[in-house]
Amino acid sequence: MSDPLIIVGSGMAGLGLARQVRARDAQRAITLITADSGADYSKPLLSTGFAKGMLPERLAMRSPIDVADALQMTMRTHTRVGTIDPQTQTLAIGAERLPYGELVLATGAAPSAPFTVADEVRDRVFTINDLDDYRLFHAALSRHGGVARVAIVGAGLVGCEFADDMLAGGHRVALVAPEAAPLARLLPPPLGQVLGAALGKTGADLRLGRSLAQLQRDDEAVSLVLDDGEVLSADLVLIATGLSPRTALADTAGLTVSEAGIQTDRYLATTQPGIHALGDCACVAGLNAMYVQPLQASAKALAATLTGTPTPVAYGAWPVLVKTPSCPVVALPPRQAPTRWRIEGEGDDLSALAEDENGYLLGFALTGACVRRKVELARAAPPLLP
Repeated sequence: MSDPLIIVGSGMAGLGLARQVRARDAQRAITLITADSGADYSKPLLSTGFAKGMLPERLAMRSPIDVADALQMTMRTHTRVGTIDPQTQTLAIGAERLPYGELVLATGAAPSAPFTVADEVRDRVFTINDLDDYRLFHAALSRHGGVARVAIVGAGLVGCEFADDMLAGGHRVALVAPEAAPLARLLPPPLGQVLGAALGKTGADLRLGRSLAQLQRDDEAVSLVLDDGEVLSADLVLIATGLSPRTALADTAGLTVSEAGIQTDRYLATTQPGIHALGDCACVAGLNAMYVQPLQASAKALAATLTGTPTPVAYGAWPVLVKTPSCPVVALPPRQAPTRWRIEGEGDDLSALAEDENGYLLGFALTGACVRRKVELARAAPPLLP
């Protein structure tokens, strides 16, 4: 029998890899260790659940027991790995030492906040990065009779998707961000302004170009003090200011890490033999792509490698579909800074083409009816990782 495979992390990356390995090898001993509940769910659905009134239980497709049974593997939930010793090929879990043949770190990314949340408001301030987070936030909303004033700090992908979803669910939403327009990392300003206008028409109170200076408790509410002194009042605050790859465990094990994640080659191999990294925590050949399609491609390639067929991963030109029904958005961010953005269309239906000095397409962004061009443009754009 093959050496035991241990996967740390039960998100889309960890569970996806376990499925792929089991499909190729019915006998391999697999242990999956996770710090959360281990339920099988689709993470993209987290930012669509409030409009549909979905209870957390409905988002969970299978329990960890069912997952473990289906994949014939050992699953250890609510368990944190303390350290990794690459020399002895063991994990430390408390006083326990668990040996591995091959180890995969699929620890994901954690919400990052540019400020400290004081204890006095901590019970009203949330992030949503997994099903357990969704469960806590859903319970807090329920205590407000199903309708709440929610201030979302951050107007990136997560902030915009949750703003649109919560507005559709009947909540009152204020969106606070220092950028002049939403989705500044994915869209050039004219297209970001289209999305901002759509969110505003849907009912969002947009406070763009503004930063959060302080959070204060105000009886049963939270006061958000902005950098210009204005004060907003909210029942709950959702922090959506970005994600940082979880690299601490890898770092203490002597793996090469950076702000972009755990460094790997095209085979998802880290700088320590027998240890791979996968998903949001991994920087693959210099690229960290925190989207579903690169994750799935990585899981498939790594499963092949772990079962005897070394396979380098490749990423195609895969556009990001933003879940904002009030204004359809699709974007393929260019890997290098374009010489120009060429914008076509009118009104809410815009195409922005990122081009180099020779007019070659590097990426694109689309809003409104122009999202129908995504397949055509993706075929013409260069792959993310050839």
